[in-house]
Amino acid sequence: MIRLEGIGKAYYMGDVEIRALDRIDLSIQRGEFLSIMGPSGSGKSTLLNILGVLDQPSFGTYYLEDVDITRLKDRELAQIRNRHFGFIFQSYNLFPELTALENVMVPLMYAGKSKRERLERAENLLADVGMGHRLRHLPTQLSGGEQQRVAIARALANNPTLILADEPTGNLATDQGAEVMGILQRLNEQGTTIVIVTHDPNISAYGKRLVTLRDGSIVEDQAVKGMEKHA
Repeated sequence: MIRLEGIGKAYYMGDVEIRALDRIDLSIQRGEFLSIMGPSGSGKSTLLNILGVLDQPSFGTYYLEDVDITRLKDRELAQIRNRHFGFIFQSYNLFPELTALENVMVPLMYAGKSKRERLERAENLLADVGMGHRLRHLPTQLSGGEQQRVAIARALANNPTLILADEPTGNLATDQGAEVMGILQRLNEQGTTIVIVTHDPNISAYGKRLVTLRDGSIVEDQAVKGMEKHA
């Protein structure tokens, strides 16, 4: 589904080049659950942003469904983001003035769905993540775990081919984090491809494959074997 060839990301401080990513080669198959780990500053979030077309690589080639998207224009990339990817962030990134229901309806509006379609889809998604009883609540009226459930529902709104999660349990208590990861695990078992960035080995263990970054390079890429399923 995704193939990165020689992907790099460079920043400059004066005349000094700093490479956040250096010649990354990575393939992601449909239906995978991939965990990305590494120390702070290793390039985890930069890689995730490039995978989700939130950022452009400085060099290298990104193939999505065998199409080189590094050559596409910003408008075309925006369409790809809305059609192919769902995003989950550590800080939830919900609109504070919108209810849970309205937050989930936002990407559906950008996709051109009718109000009736938006409402029905958002209600069903929130029910699926156990938030059917909190439709009219604002983010400030929800716990961290509840907000992340809303964020998951929003990420699923347009039936993305890939869910990208950046430290999705980072602001949650252990039990809330386990609930969120349980939802992601069930989605993966239903066929959704998931890529998660985490610093927590307990969270990365939910994945079936582990990529480890250090200093902007992949130092390990291995299958996760013998892990028991989580509830």
